[in-house]
Amino acid sequence: MSRQISLIGVPMDFGQDLRGVDMGPAAVRYTGLIARLRELGHTVRDRGDVPIPIRDEAVPEPVPGNTYVEEITRICQAIYTLGRQVIETGDFPLFVGGDHSIAVGTVAAASVKEPLGLIWVDAHGDFNTPDTSPSGNIHGMPLAILMGEGHPDLVNVGRKGPKVLPENVVMIGLRDIDPVEKKRLKASGVTVFTMRDIDEQGISTVANQAVMKFAHLKRMHLTLDMDALDPVEAPGVGTPVSGGITYREAHLLMEILADSKKMGSMDLVEINPILDVANKTAELAVELTLSALGKSIL
Repeated sequence: MSRQISLIGVPMDFGQDLRGVDMGPAAVRYTGLIARLRELGHTVRDRGDVPIPIRDEAVPEPVPGNTYVEEITRICQAIYTLGRQVIETGDFPLFVGGDHSIAVGTVAAASVKEPLGLIWVDAHGDFNTPDTSPSGNIHGMPLAILMGEGHPDLVNVGRKGPKVLPENVVMIGLRDIDPVEKKRLKASGVTVFTMRDIDEQGISTVANQAVMKFAHLKRMHLTLDMDALDPVEAPGVGTPVSGGITYREAHLLMEILADSKKMGSMDLVEINPILDVANKTAELAVELTLSALGKSIL
């Protein structure tokens, strides 16, 4: 199925201490994503990058958990505005980050018309709040923010309040969760498939259960954090965790999501070229995006 795709770069690294993910959009473009999507039959328009302030000129809020809230809010509002415009034209928005804080804006845009199913592929829970986060970094909070918990300015990006219901969220690949975050996730109503679930059930069963979870919904949004992959496959991420999703498991997951015909938007986040090896992570990110958008073996 050919699509009209709008590529939106978000070179933001305000959500974490480690620098480098702001180069992710450039690495993905350099790897040839646009040309390769066109080879699949898609029409692709590069919308450029969302404007990002210079981080070295910003003054971080000294309160833990509120670091760079003003900047991240402004950026996510810009993501929302552009994402909504793209969706209203009928395009498929493909957001390339940047750290995972961008999801505050991308999911707000993707969910503006109707409820959607949110597939969150990640090694981490991203379900902390300023009160529970050990690091205070906002890239560990976006899912909680999207469900209405966290700094009010971020919760209200795009429109006031939660952007997604817990019963419409499926997380895949988790294996590194903070102690309080673990309790919060268990009580949240979110469906979570950890790496143990993938080991026991297989990625095919997990992926198909995720799709079936959203049988009542018209659209899904995929947010793919490259640290969900095993560091052997994707070394260029800021928070690598051993024992992750393998190369073929990741491709099969993308292929099954593509087969559902419900994918309406997508994020690609946490690619850090500074930490990468011969552009390996960006290359894999491009390959997985192609699989999510219809590339198949036969």
